[in-house]
Amino acid sequence: MSEQSQPSPAPSPAPPPGNPVTPGSQASFGTYRRQPVSFVRRGTRLQGRRQQAWDEHADAFVVDVPRHIADTSVHPEYVFDAAEEFGRTAPLTVEIGSGLGEAIVAAAEANPGRDFLAVEVYRPGLANTLLRIGQRGLTNVRVVQANAPEVLGSMLPAGSVDELWVFFPDPWHKTKHHKRRMVKDSFAELAARVLAAGGTWRLATDWSGYAQQMRDVVSASPDFRNAHAGERAGAASPLTAAWASGVDCEPTGEQDEVGGWAPRFEGRVLTSFENKALKAGRVIFDIAAVRQ
Repeated sequence: MSEQSQPSPAPSPAPPPGNPVTPGSQASFGTYRRQPVSFVRRGTRLQGRRQQAWDEHADAFVVDVPRHIADTSVHPEYVFDAAEEFGRTAPLTVEIGSGLGEAIVAAAEANPGRDFLAVEVYRPGLANTLLRIGQRGLTNVRVVQANAPEVLGSMLPAGSVDELWVFFPDPWHKTKHHKRRMVKDSFAELAARVLAAGGTWRLATDWSGYAQQMRDVVSASPDFRNAHAGERAGAASPLTAAWASGVDCEPTGEQDEVGGWAPRFEGRVLTSFENKALKAGRVIFDIAAVRQ
């Protein structure tokens, strides 16, 4: 078939009539085709222990979110009530992209006085998190399958979060894919919306280019200050080490004179993903931004 005779792609479905739609949300686009997103949809099928964990623990720990258009969208009228969900009032930590739940479950076990919300689009990852919750008998963790910008933009009340974690988001390392990166100026606005004054936005990545972008986003935001501005510069900078090793870029003899890197966050356990990065010789970057 010639290029001219190929059929046009089907248009994106329109939102159901009468339902309000949050501008910029997943629902406002009908599908992901008209707006780049920071994740790729993968299989949602559950098997074995993951299916068993979902059957046993979903009713207690999965946040029942009213959907709008897609299975990871959040209806713009829904607002999460942490006090009702957890049955108490406690500092709330939210992890965006919780993966298999290693970091957030370990933190919840170590900090029973805090509440934790795991946000993930990958259902098997959430099932694995439920498995970990059940094995440890925890009650201070909830999970939600949802698109992060909608969680931060409308689902969570403004100023309701004590800590926001974004650990090792997809780096989208090809230049043409940088628009898909999660951490950008618009995301910083959403992070600022949900964090209480003095709250902390913690970031980590093993890609030097993305680390610089994260640092620039924090620096440019009027809502945040880098808690370690100017620290770990020069020879002590992880960016200097990355530039010297050339593990993810062309090796240079330059030094990072800006700094701004936090020490490794002690509250983040060494996950299987981070361990693989270290074994591959990659450099880990941490940033801690405080909500002003």
